[in-house]
Amino acid sequence: MPTKSIFLKRLLIWRYKHVSEKNFIFLLSLIIGLLAGLISVFIKNITFAIEAIFEKGIILSENSIYFILPIVGLFLVYLFVKYISKQPSEHAIPSILFALSKRDGIINKKKIYYPLITAPLTVGFGGSVGLLGPAIASASALSSNFSRLLHIDRKTRSLLIACAAAGAIASIFKSPIAAIIFAIEVFSLDLTFASLLPLLMASVSSVITSYFFLGDSVLFEFSVSDKFVIKDTLFYILLGIGTGVASIYFSKIYFGVTSIFNRFKSARQKLIVGGLAIGVMLFFIPPLYGEGFGFINNLLIGNDIEALGNTPFDSHLDNIWIVIGLLFGITIFKAIAMTTTFAAGGTGGIIIPTLVMGSALGNVVAKVINNCGLGFNVSEANFTLIGMAGLIAGVLHAPLTAIFLIAEITGGYQLFVPLMITASMSFIINKNGLDHTIYTKELLEKGALLTQNKDKSVLTLMKLDSVIEQNFVELHPDMTLGEMLKNGVSKSNRNLFPVTDNEKNFIGIILLDNIRSVMFDQTLYNSTTVETFMQKPPEIIYYEEDSMEKVMKKFQRSKAWNLPVIRDDKYYGFVSKSKLLTAYRRELINFTS
Repeated sequence: MPTKSIFLKRLLIWRYKHVSEKNFIFLLSLIIGLLAGLISVFIKNITFAIEAIFEKGIILSENSIYFILPIVGLFLVYLFVKYISKQPSEHAIPSILFALSKRDGIINKKKIYYPLITAPLTVGFGGSVGLLGPAIASASALSSNFSRLLHIDRKTRSLLIACAAAGAIASIFKSPIAAIIFAIEVFSLDLTFASLLPLLMASVSSVITSYFFLGDSVLFEFSVSDKFVIKDTLFYILLGIGTGVASIYFSKIYFGVTSIFNRFKSARQKLIVGGLAIGVMLFFIPPLYGEGFGFINNLLIGNDIEALGNTPFDSHLDNIWIVIGLLFGITIFKAIAMTTTFAAGGTGGIIIPTLVMGSALGNVVAKVINNCGLGFNVSEANFTLIGMAGLIAGVLHAPLTAIFLIAEITGGYQLFVPLMITASMSFIINKNGLDHTIYTKELLEKGALLTQNKDKSVLTLMKLDSVIEQNFVELHPDMTLGEMLKNGVSKSNRNLFPVTDNEKNFIGIILLDNIRSVMFDQTLYNSTTVETFMQKPPEIIYYEEDSMEKVMKKFQRSKAWNLPVIRDDKYYGFVSKSKLLTAYRRELINFTS
């Protein structure tokens, strides 16, 4: 046995003898938080190093060729994917949620380091996406494989993956409370002491790691100078409505642009079309370049001209309505640029682009209110911040995450009331307009979506294979009654028989009750066939299509005790209601314990 395996075995034996399960989870959450913090620091520093090379090399706007850089970055990612990883990039959160629901929280170990390469290439060269998603993806993959190495069960492994995600957010934003709430809202964790304390420990561990390597610098240089006043309530409601509509637009653009690029047959075609589209957008709208933190910070300190950068409209920026129009253009095109970067093969996240779009929209709303000629005056900096919360609440369906993220970024809770007004309004509008988010729509279609609804989550975690029974004797339609009794009934302990043809195509079923009255009438043994007694099942389960929730609904509708399963258009087996309910009860106990 290899030395490594012997050491690991001894370590696990020692742990079982001396460390309780609860304390072991606490220890692992601290380690996971530390590792997530290191990953976040690494991915940020690599990206900033790439950006610094271009800035020092005077490649950016001074030479007016900065808009070419994202194409170069996407091309490098394309080469990496084609010749090294040989796996297309996946969106971080949906892929993690799918692993939690359908793969027992097991994530390919290669996903630990792939995002650490492709994300800096995408963002460092100016791709209009964020680094948070890749940091979460890498940290979650590390947590998953670390848990497998230590033989952690599925439920605890899922919790530690959520700890990794919370750690990455806490490290990048230095906002541990928002990180915990994000894990609860997006990963649909139960808010219990058993889950809350590990998340808290992971977040704190990650934040301390970030402070150790990056100091006390923050993403947004801001302190609240204009407090909330009651007369501005209507304007914050208006902002909530605006961010709610904008979040619906954000999601619609995401799915629309993605569907357009899905029509292209090859990754090379996507790269060429997407790269050119991004280049054109950057040429006319420079703030779309990169993550956009500089843009947000300039808006927060009121430096609109610096935020907009060099544009074809520089000579007209003394007109406030031109500035408003350009900022609104950023609101419109940020979602397009972000999705195009993804569709062209880039790697990144949607959370930071959402913040950029929200900041632009919030600033636009404030400027319109202040310059409409009605004598109103609101804080543009506050609206910029709260616009970010509104977009996050709507796009992610995570209002509490949005509220606490911005509250922690500002270093206080002076804006807590307007944050609640805008975030809740945005969430309500988006929730009524779209049932599911960018993260969850595809998972819902696959039947792989975990929610706060325990019944649905348990059904999602269940696997159809675990309840399929195949110990049924197959009959053929041309078999005589005598052959059926001799080769079927006498050799089976079941009261149900599938009828198939020679190619295993499913034709129907025979119940023992259907032949009970004639099974001892020997005069019918050679004159009647299986086809005489065959009937159609009340419902059919399709292996490739039906989720466990659909299977349960088919049993409820049909009131049947057994339903046949078809796989690849062939008979595959039966699911019994008793086995299904037993498996459901067992999974529910594991899920809630």
